[in-house]
Amino acid sequence: MKKFVNDPRQFVPEMLQGIALANPDTLTYVPEYNLIMRKDAPRDDKVSIVQGSGSGHEPAHVMAVGKGMLDGACPGDVFSAPPMDYVYETTKLLASPKGVLLLVNNYTGDRMSFEMAAELSEADGVDVKTLFIDDDVAVQDSTYTVGRRGVAGNFFVMKAVGAASEEGADLDELMRIGQKVNSMTRTMGLALTPCTPPAKGSPLFELPEDEIEIGVGIHGEPGRRRGKLGTADEMLAEIFEPVVKDLPFTSGDRVALMINGLGGTPISELYLLYGRAHQQLVDRGIEIGRSYVGEYCTSLDMAGASLTLVKLDDEIERLLAAPAEIGVRIF
Repeated sequence: MKKFVNDPRQFVPEMLQGIALANPDTLTYVPEYNLIMRKDAPRDDKVSIVQGSGSGHEPAHVMAVGKGMLDGACPGDVFSAPPMDYVYETTKLLASPKGVLLLVNNYTGDRMSFEMAAELSEADGVDVKTLFIDDDVAVQDSTYTVGRRGVAGNFFVMKAVGAASEEGADLDELMRIGQKVNSMTRTMGLALTPCTPPAKGSPLFELPEDEIEIGVGIHGEPGRRRGKLGTADEMLAEIFEPVVKDLPFTSGDRVALMINGLGGTPISELYLLYGRAHQQLVDRGIEIGRSYVGEYCTSLDMAGASLTLVKLDDEIERLLAAPAEIGVRIF
C-alpha cells in the first residue's frame, strides 16, 4: 500500500505541524499535547469547546477548530484515544472563566482519558463538563465502546454548542443543547473497502471485492453484517432504513441530511447517494431543512459513506445555520 509517510510514529505530529504552518493567522500548534487551538483562545466571554479522539478521521476534529466550532482539539495517534495528560493539559490551557466543555465520542479509551482529565482539571479549579456523543445506530456495543459509538453525527453537536458558546451561553446551557442535539441524531455507515493505518502499512481488515461491511465503525470495527456489493440504491437502503427507523423519523418531521465520505469515495458518488436519500425522505413526507455532503468524519482511506439524520426544531436549526469560521482555510 503506497502512502506519503516518513516515520509512522511521527505521522500525526507532522500532519498537525502542517496544519498550523498553513494557517498561521488562525491556529496555534502545541506539539507537547498534539494540540491545535484557536489563536484567540481561551476567551473570557465564552465557554471553551474541546474535542479529542484519535487521528485518522480528518477533517474531524483538528480541522474543525475555529470561530463557531471548536476552540481546541488534541488527538491521539491514528485510531487511538489521546493520552489523559494531553486532555488534562489542553483543558488547563483552554480554561475560561466560563468553563470548558469536553466533547467525547463514545469509545472506551476516549471515555477513560477524558473522564480522568476532567477529574484532575476540576481538582485544579477548572469548571468542566463532559458530553458523550453516541449517534451510531449500527451496534449497541463493540470491543471499542460501552453503548453506541460516536461517529459523523458529532459534527452537529460541535456546530450547535460552538454557535451557542459564541452567543455567550453558559456551561449548563451548552450541556443541555449538546445532549438535545445528540438525542436527535442518528448515523450508520457502510464500507466498500478497508482502510490502511500508516503504522500498519496493510489493510486493517479483509473485505472481498464483491462484499460490503454494513454498519462499519470509523476505526474499521465490524458492523451488523456483511452483504454483497449491489447498486447504489441497494447499498443506500442498507443504511437508510436502520437510521430512519431508529428514532424514528416520520412524516411531518424536518431534518438535516448528511452524506459523509469515509475518506476514499469520490464526491460525485456522495452526491449520487445524497440525491437518492433526499428523494426517499420526500417520498415519506419528511422535509429536508439542511443538507451536508462531503467528508466530515473519515476513516483514513476507506471507501464508503455514512448517512446521518438530525431531527430539527427551531433552536437546533438556528444554531446549525449560525456563521462559523474554521481555522483551516479551504478557499
